[in-house]
Amino acid sequence: MSYLNVKIDLTKKFIKSNLKDYQGRVNEVHDMIHNKSGAGSDFLGWVTLPTDIQSEMVRIQAAANKILQQSETLVVIGIGGSYLGAQAALDYLVNKEDQKMEVIFAGHQMSSGYLNRLVKYLENRDFSINVISKSGTTTEPAIAFRILKELIYQKYGEEAKNRIFVTTDAKRGALYSASVAEGYERFVIPDDVGGRFSVLSAVGLLPLAAAGYNIKEMVKGAEHAMVKYHQTDIEENEAYKYALVRYLLYKEGFKVETLAFYEYELFYLGEWWKQLYGESEGKGGKGLFPASINLTTDLHSMGQYMQDGPRFLIETVLSVNKVSKDIKIPFFENDNDNLNYLAGAKVSYVNKQAQKGTIEAHYAGGVPIMEIEIPELTEYSFGYLVYFFEKACAMSAYLLEVNPFDQPGVELYKSNMFRLLGKPTK
Repeated sequence: MSYLNVKIDLTKKFIKSNLKDYQGRVNEVHDMIHNKSGAGSDFLGWVTLPTDIQSEMVRIQAAANKILQQSETLVVIGIGGSYLGAQAALDYLVNKEDQKMEVIFAGHQMSSGYLNRLVKYLENRDFSINVISKSGTTTEPAIAFRILKELIYQKYGEEAKNRIFVTTDAKRGALYSASVAEGYERFVIPDDVGGRFSVLSAVGLLPLAAAGYNIKEMVKGAEHAMVKYHQTDIEENEAYKYALVRYLLYKEGFKVETLAFYEYELFYLGEWWKQLYGESEGKGGKGLFPASINLTTDLHSMGQYMQDGPRFLIETVLSVNKVSKDIKIPFFENDNDNLNYLAGAKVSYVNKQAQKGTIEAHYAGGVPIMEIEIPELTEYSFGYLVYFFEKACAMSAYLLEVNPFDQPGVELYKSNMFRLLGKPTK
């Protein structure tokens, strides 16, 4: 039995093609991924990252222990893939009670109010910084690092350099040069791993280890997924099955995929997933638009549209079989809210019935639904799930015949912003 289960029965009536007819094409794309013969092949280092990162694990853990000894708070500075993976894991694991350190984020937006509040807060905290950027010149994290670097040196003097940890390019860039000149401990973002695929490198593992989570288990889960998803059979490879079904639905005219989850701990996993698929597939007028919905909350805001709106939505339900903590509904003598029929039931049971009922309703309303079942929210399952989505994403993009690993569309806003700011041209 598979560790992670992908259910596609509620998509079949919407797809005219037979999945098995695409096995040959899946085999071709698999070879492109593993032989590095497709577009963007210079960025396929994530495929073997679960084994390649093993040599760095001891040093990552040692740095995390140092941060734990000297600080109450770790500030992670980064944007996009430089923070979303770690934030997703922190929320995913929040109920485990293993978190030993506060981890907060900066440089993921440019709100002056947020930065002001952060500076005020850190004035009364012992803190360290982990700044993450391949170039060191990305505007949002570069501004945040300037501001927090000034604060940390004001607070600790020259000892501040022992509280700054840099994750950047191996040999070049502004942040690399600064770390060499000022003696910051440095970790590498591999040249062949793009930001949105980097959570299983030092980018995600250092903050998670500092928080107290078991990064060995996380990498172990990813390594097992790497072995599992090396086979090409669509029936056996859930990542390829998921990729192919969403591709065939796209060909049938569906335009939006909503990742639906019923556990709030999955909120930032949805944010990470949106970047992974949006930035990898949205090119040349192609690609499903990735959206995430927090249920049952969004049923009270978006539920009507999802049930009765235009039928261009695919719904992928991320389902957790076993919650780490539960709570019972109490009995009240005065049953004013008419809930005594649920007295003694666990909230997870009610939530699961809401999930089942919603799936039935949306399917009846004409929404194709896939379900991805996760056994429980642990470090192992997080690593496994991350690798699942990454492998599926590469397959999806290559099926669409787009380069999964570039992002040409983000350059225009940057050039316009720099022009409006009056940035000097070289």
